[in-house]
Amino acid sequence: MKKTVLQLETLTCPSCIRRIEGTLIKLEGIETAVVKFNASKVEVVYDEMKQSDESVLKVVKDLGYKVISSK
Repeated sequence: MKKTVLQLETLTCPSCIRRIEGTLIKLEGIETAVVKFNASKVEVVYDEMKQSDESVLKVVKDLGYKVISSK
């Protein structure tokens, strides 16, 4: 399992949490997806054989959120 953390532009509402977490957790290989609202971060743990940092990043961007950095 691998962990990636995405720093997002400021989140504006609690529904952002449900949208991001709900979309990511449905993907094959995603173990956990946790949004830290006050820090505007998304922490994702995933199986490297099924997902990658790039695929997680793409999903979040496709949802319309601006990713400032990832690590």
